[in-house]
Amino acid sequence: MARGDKDKYTDKQKRKAEHIEEGYKEQGVSEEEAERRAWATVNKDSGGGNKSGSGRGKPDTNVSAKKGGRLGGEAAARRPAAARSTSAKKAAATRKRNAAH
Repeated sequence: MARGDKDKYTDKQKRKAEHIEEGYKEQGVSEEEAERRAWATVNKDSGGGNKSGSGRGKPDTNVSAKKGGRLGGEAAARRPAAARSTSAKKAAATRKRNAAH
């Protein structure tokens, strides 16, 4: 299999990569970089191309999909309650000021 050849990937893996690539493009990532990241994610989730061999490969782990939600809010949670409260009050004041304009 030549480098970059996607023949050994299942249709599901190809669809998954396409969907991930679209998401990166929406975030403003270049087309080439979005494609590279998408296939890296598919490879991480499923262990690479699955078409040949007995049992047709390993099941997807979806580790990359689970990662995002778990990381959310982690940095804020490490900050002291007083710092979070001050931040929240400042944000509320900014929203109130902006709404007045």
